[in-house]
Amino acid sequence: MAEDAKALIELATRRFIEEVPALEPIQLIVGVELRGRGDVQQFRLQMPDLKVTKDPAVDARVRVDMRREFFNEMVAHEAKVPDWIEAFTYGQAKASGPAQFLRLIVNVVERQQERQRMRKARKPA
Repeated sequence: MAEDAKALIELATRRFIEEVPALEPIQLIVGVELRGRGDVQQFRLQMPDLKVTKDPAVDARVRVDMRREFFNEMVAHEAKVPDWIEAFTYGQAKASGPAQFLRLIVNVVERQQERQRMRKARKPA
């Protein structure tokens, strides 16, 4: 099950970075905590080379916490950036860490979303 979770974390991160390529070069350690029924799995996600290991990630700058079932559904339904934004907005997923790191990520994602909206608006009908 842990191997499966590592693969899912890597897959979700790759999809997210495909949609927000400006995050690709960022060097960051993320602690991912997936809570299940009476079980908590902790993973360490190292970026930019996307190395996922099962350990508590004591050196993580940013921590992401969510229910395991919710995470599995998001990955299974190929969640897009707006889906992840909604999950963090409504508390199904939580991120913690230094405010400047979180603001940087939010700003990069918002700018990418705005660029995509501009491209769609310019496309001829």
